[in-house]
Formats: sequence, structure tokens, C-alpha cells
Amino acid sequence: MRRRAGEAQGQVNFKVEAGSPAAEKLGPTLETARLVLRPPTMADFEPWCAFSADEEAARYIGGVGTPPQVWRSMMTMAGAWALEGFSMFSVIEKESGRWVGRLGPWRPHGWPGTEVGWGVVRDCWGRGYATEGATAAIDWAFDHLGWTEVIHTIEPANVNSQAVARRLGSSILRQARLPPPMDVEVDVWGQSREDWKRRRAG
Repeated sequence: MRRRAGEAQGQVNFKVEAGSPAAEKLGPTLETARLVLRPPTMADFEPWCAFSADEEAARYIGGVGTPPQVWRSMMTMAGAWALEGFSMFSVIEKESGRWVGRLGPWRPHGWPGTEVGWGVVRDCWGRGYATEGATAAIDWAFDHLGWTEVIHTIEPANVNSQAVARRLGSSILRQARLPPPMDVEVDVWGQSREDWKRRRAG
């Protein structure tokens, strides 16, 4: 399935990415102006390990992870794609072909809502990749998963993600405590499907 719209408006092309048979079996590939979002494959393991070893980049997404922990995270996300039909996408920079993060729809057991979250490698901070990718993921979640609300669980000290949430049009809805192993107090940012669609149309 492919849908083309104005990339300048942050619209998304839906297509299958050639050469990624494992990803094709799990879920769709979304394309934005600068990014390709696809389900994770084992080719992502080494850059994902480097990302998870960066204390600053991993600070608010569970902390530094070892390669065995990264493997389990990747398998969890691939399993969620297989069993639930959605999970985080790997984020690929079009210009370089490089893995630069993971983001997308996410709702583990006991989670406080239907989330689109993000995490981008530190040398790509400030480029707007999180906002661009999350916009594509939210469009897809509302159009294909039947969600009525999207949330972002953000720790109060995480000012960078708060800025992304604001750019997406979200605001603080409530507070919550994430279930173990995260087990932290967060602000639940978000918005309704109707509010999102209205902003996108405007």
C-alpha cells in the first residue's frame, strides 16, 4: 500500500522497502522527507547497541543497556509487531542509510495509554528527526490502528522530549507511574485523534 502526499506538510508515503524481507513480514515501511521508518531487523543490532550505550541518549528511555539487553528489547519490539500488529519502527536516515533511532506506537502491558514514543542518536539531536518521525507514526496509528488518543510518557526533567511533544501539539493530560521495569513517575502528554486531525488539516 502506498499513499503519497505533500512532504513539506509532513505527510507520509506508505510503501514496502525493497531488500528488507524480515521487516516486510512484520509491518509497513513509512517514508518521510528525510527518514525511512520500518520494523526492526538484525542489521540494526550494532547501531542500536551503540545508541543504548550512550548514557545521555539512553537517560530517559530505561538507561544504558548492554548488548544482551538490547537484543531482548529488539526481540520484544519484533514480537509486538508479530502479535499485536504495531510497535516501534527503526529510523533510517535517507541520505546516509544509517540507523539513527527508534520511534513509534507502543503499549506494553500496564502502560497508561496508546503511546507514540521516540529515541534518536545524540549526534542527530536538533535536526527535527523525532518530530518528523513521530508525525508519520501518529498519522499511521490513527489511520490504521483505530486509536482515539495518542500519548507520550515523559519524565519531568526530560526537556528535549517535552519540546518535541509541544511541536506535535500535545499537552500534559495527567501524571502516571510506568510499570516495571521502568517504574518511574512521568507526565502523560497527549491529544485526541480529533485534535490531531484538526491540526494536520490546518
